[in-house]
Amino acid sequence: MHADMVDLKLFAAVAEARSITGGANAANLALASASARIKGLEATVGVPLLKRGRRGVTLTTAGESLLGHARIIMQNVETMRGDMAAYANGMKASVSMLANTVGLSEHLPKALASFLREHPNVSLEVEERESADIAQAIAAGIADLGFAAEHTLPDSLERFTFNEDRLMLVTAPRSDLAGRRHIDFHEIIDRDFVGLTNATALQNHIGKYAAQLGARLRYRAQMRDFDAMCQMAAAGVGIAIVPEVAARRCARSTALALIRIRDPWANRKLAICFRSLKTLSRPAQQMIEHLRAAARA
Repeated sequence: MHADMVDLKLFAAVAEARSITGGANAANLALASASARIKGLEATVGVPLLKRGRRGVTLTTAGESLLGHARIIMQNVETMRGDMAAYANGMKASVSMLANTVGLSEHLPKALASFLREHPNVSLEVEERESADIAQAIAAGIADLGFAAEHTLPDSLERFTFNEDRLMLVTAPRSDLAGRRHIDFHEIIDRDFVGLTNATALQNHIGKYAAQLGARLRYRAQMRDFDAMCQMAAAGVGIAIVPEVAARRCARSTALALIRIRDPWANRKLAICFRSLKTLSRPAQQMIEHLRAAARA
């Protein structure tokens, strides 16, 4: 098929607005020109892309597929333009990454810092999201690579396991739970908790499983990081659920009881994911190669 960037941007705008008129306005095209371009695009692919109705348009199955491809193409073109402009202006190339809470706070900083130290002309943009959102965003071409729980990733994404992550319960040594080695989540959902701030991906992850049990966790305190959470738990303010790597690190300096959570969702494999290694910029490929080596180390 033959479609230029104007056609793809127009089609994406129409899909978002659910209206050819709205899409034409967003793309700065006259309605007649936009309508002709959409019809030409449908003629090129040989199938209808839109279902037209009195209240606007909806995408056909073929239209949904084309929209996904169009977004990836537009993202790749923007990435190419940004990289070339950065080089032309003597600036750094940029890599975009999405990561869940535990990745940002515990697993990635050391590996990313060593990469950036070795590649002074590359900069990194990282955004925190939940694993399921990361999988959807990477598939849609919103970022170059992601760090997420492996079970949330669709087969269409390339990935490699970076490490394993177990969520653990931490509590004060004098707590009635302190003698337990294992515990089920349903046993503790009515307790006072210490958590992270509401916006974190991990907090939403834990809250989702509480909701499945018909409960809403009760937080006495919500802290900025795992260290502060563990200090609150050690003081008996409430119990906390944190990654094992953070729990064991904090236990070296704070008196804590660590208890494994038996629920399957508390034991996760964490993976680096991306759409296709071949389509990524060279700096993004280099970062993936570096993270792959760090995972093997």
